[in-house]
Amino acid sequence: MLRTLSGLLIIALAASAADEAKSETRPLADITTSHGVIRVALYADEAPQTVANFLALAAGEKPFTGSDGKPAQQPFFDGLTFHRIIAGFMIQGGDPLGTGQGGPGFQFADEINAVSLGLDREKVFTGPGMTMEDINPQCSYQMQQFGALFIRPRLEAQGVVPQTPPAEIEAAVQKLLPGLREVTLQGFYEKLGYHYDPSLPASHRPLRGSLAMANSGPNTNGSQFFINLADTPHLTGKHTVFGEVIAGMTVVEAIAKVAVDAQGKPAQPLTIISIRQVKPDATPPAP
Repeated sequence: MLRTLSGLLIIALAASAADEAKSETRPLADITTSHGVIRVALYADEAPQTVANFLALAAGEKPFTGSDGKPAQQPFFDGLTFHRIIAGFMIQGGDPLGTGQGGPGFQFADEINAVSLGLDREKVFTGPGMTMEDINPQCSYQMQQFGALFIRPRLEAQGVVPQTPPAEIEAAVQKLLPGLREVTLQGFYEKLGYHYDPSLPASHRPLRGSLAMANSGPNTNGSQFFINLADTPHLTGKHTVFGEVIAGMTVVEAIAKVAVDAQGKPAQPLTIISIRQVKPDATPPAP
């Protein structure tokens, strides 16, 4: 047992050292806001296209389409705002319109390794039946979509239609249950249109302090991003996590406390003054 524990300790220490080595080589960026500076470490090894897009837009190195529909090339984020705040969830910015509908005039694919997140092993149904208590909480809010993609086609193939007596429908569904219980979160999300890349390094889950791309569905990334105020397991596999806050989380929390309306729009502007890559030895902002 001691040898086993020693072996586990060596593995843990090696993994920790590898994580520290990665953090030392990852690019850093300062998000300077009207409330202070947020420093983030960017996962260029895990989400290279996402990080390159973020830094290029920030520096004014990448052309985009302005809100007037004309081509532009300048530091994209300067002067934008955090337009959506949900207490206990996230702060969201990067929209030139400030409505949640804007972007840079282009979209690009997600960068997520589902296998590294365990989505190929985690099942949609985690209990013995098909009640809400049996459903994985990560996808419980998507059961209408699950039914449309996995249950209705199977029932229709058996000739079961809405006019079929309820007792027969229930019996047919019960017969489907063994097969449905084998559906994984990855299989479900892929049916929803998500595409995963197992060749990428291990992806991060969206945890408190994570920096992730906001989107309107699979492969709709542009310029909008959010910073987690809490862990959000239900977003795992649906948003590219491409960095984390390493200093200035108090600034994130201060932004999150601003009064908002029913849609999460702040009552006062929360300005992103600039986003710029900084050198590893740059003086860090307040924690």
